[in-house]
Amino acid sequence: MNEIHSAGYRAHTNIALIKYWGKRNKELFLPVTSSLSLTLDAFYTDTHVEFDTSLTGDVFYLGGELQNEANTAKVSRFLDLFRETAGKPNLYAKVTSVNHVPTAAGLASSASAFAALAGACNLALDLQLDAQTLSTYARQGSGSASRSLLGGFVEWHKGEGDESASSYAEAFDDADWDLAMVFVIINRNAKKIDSRLGMEHTNQTSPFYALWPKEVEKDLAMIKPAIKAHDLDTVGQIAEHNAMKMHAMTIAAKPSFTYWEPASIEAMTIVRELREQGIPAYITMDAGPNVKVLCRASQAETIKAAFAPRFGADQVVIAKPGPAAHPLEKE
Repeated sequence: MNEIHSAGYRAHTNIALIKYWGKRNKELFLPVTSSLSLTLDAFYTDTHVEFDTSLTGDVFYLGGELQNEANTAKVSRFLDLFRETAGKPNLYAKVTSVNHVPTAAGLASSASAFAALAGACNLALDLQLDAQTLSTYARQGSGSASRSLLGGFVEWHKGEGDESASSYAEAFDDADWDLAMVFVIINRNAKKIDSRLGMEHTNQTSPFYALWPKEVEKDLAMIKPAIKAHDLDTVGQIAEHNAMKMHAMTIAAKPSFTYWEPASIEAMTIVRELREQGIPAYITMDAGPNVKVLCRASQAETIKAAFAPRFGADQVVIAKPGPAAHPLEKE
């Protein structure tokens, strides 16, 4: 008789205001620096996992399509973490995942995807891992997935040495204030340079990278009290500068590369024009061409309208602070 353990989970994307860019341990996904992000409501991943004793291997569907061997192997390695903890190394699973966010486009789809899968595995196998421990598992699928398990502002601690348990995500602030992020979606397609490859190349070849850990430490120390004070201008200025420093490193890599496209620069110009008009709006960008604008929720529609002459309505999305990952109701 088949033994089946199943669960569904939803996790929202997060956008880092203080960026994660570089690993000190590639196997455990331990970061060079700590980071701080905002979980958002507009984009998310729904994942169902079904551990079934009748299966002879893992099966992975993404967006309704059966995935190839390489993509399935990546998911299988992640599932192994939970199988090992459960003491069931040969219990295979069918994973069905739907990204309500463009995949691999610099919109944090991997963060929500692995956070959702971590939550589903924890629930299906009744492991009862606490949020801190679960974040160390999610981290090993995608570093930023550790942050998508939690809502509002989240800090991911870099930890010490090669100790996996020391690098975890922790809720910092519930973001329950006049805050939003406007997404300007320049390109929904998968980026040409994978984040992991871009990260490693920057780490190895950019002369600016040696400065990065100290800059992040300084930015974190400044942004945290500003968040607690609900000081949007200070938060935005620090976040924008941190993002520009990250992208400066990629431009200074050898050979040089950038995730920006011409329309990215157009969008950034509009944001700076808004500031000249007295509207607080601040840029952050991840490993992709899409521009995110940190702003007041009460001014988000005004900011969205400023992009209308150049960008289509479906390219500009308003997001509010989002919730922690949570189980999906059984159908």
